[in-house]
Amino acid sequence: MQYRKLGRSGIDVSRICLGTMTWGTQNDEAQAHEQMDYALSRGINFWDTAEMYPTTPRTAATTGRTEEIVGSWFAKTRRRDEVVLATKITGEGNNDIRSGELITGDSMRRALEGSLKRLKTDYVDLYQLHWPNRGSYHFRKLWQFDATGQDKSGAVQENILDVLETAGELVRQGKIRTLGLSNESAWGTMQFLQVAENHGLPRVASVQNEYSLLCRVFDSDMAELSHHEDVGLMAFSPLAAGLLSGKYLSGEVPAGTRLSIQPSLNGRYNEYSRLAIAAYAEVAKKHGLDMAQMALAFCLTRPFTMSVIVGATCMDQLKTDITSIEVELGEDVLADIAEVRRRHPMPI
Repeated sequence: MQYRKLGRSGIDVSRICLGTMTWGTQNDEAQAHEQMDYALSRGINFWDTAEMYPTTPRTAATTGRTEEIVGSWFAKTRRRDEVVLATKITGEGNNDIRSGELITGDSMRRALEGSLKRLKTDYVDLYQLHWPNRGSYHFRKLWQFDATGQDKSGAVQENILDVLETAGELVRQGKIRTLGLSNESAWGTMQFLQVAENHGLPRVASVQNEYSLLCRVFDSDMAELSHHEDVGLMAFSPLAAGLLSGKYLSGEVPAGTRLSIQPSLNGRYNEYSRLAIAAYAEVAKKHGLDMAQMALAFCLTRPFTMSVIVGATCMDQLKTDITSIEVELGEDVLADIAEVRRRHPMPI
């Protein structure tokens, strides 16, 4: 396994991160435990979860179940100290979690206490804000995004100061080690960095945004920010919810897959992405590569990518995904990928 620093925190994290959001719906506890055992045996020390998981599908009845499964593994194995654990506080809109309230310092304290209880641990290594209070262009909303209605009064910065002051207290109490963002923009990330610098408060170490061959918004402003500010990308959905595994190329939808549960995969599966997926499949075939491994290996070539989050519903998928760390893409492969991107730049 390969490792990188988690921002400027000094924490080493594996370049493959174990995703968990299917645990509790598509995967039962025993299957999840098997995945954790295997991942750790392969040197994967970085695991990502969230208080709202599982999400396939997400229901009020299952909320928190994934963290409970991780916690039961910690209780059984006593190997908590071998894992760099990341979880997230849910943002506004999930009405069954704290009545859908905004992320504030107070809600952060309460959310973290709930997560710690479910996870059966007394600290979280990376505590992330799942999405910004003001909304964002993520979750396939880029085409409708309009920032002109956002508050310019300074309320955003006041909220960030409140959150970072609380994060500082939680760091001093030993309940979190460092802070991260998710589904953020370059402007939003810089607000956190500037407020932290101005007030001597914890600096965000990472940003967890969607990134794949089909979703490369991070390549521009966020990549520049990442380079200069050492805020690494945790790439989620690097296989575009399974589309880049090639499993749907025939047009069939196998039972139990995410597409069978979430029609259109929340907007990822459409007339434009189908063309792009077919083109990337041809690149993989031309070069004798497994399509999923090619897609993951590409994400790992990006200089801003700290870690790629992989999730699987079966062990064969997990083993294939983890082995992508050993795949090297030659210049000829990268050139063909660039040519496909030119033809299909923003399919989702």
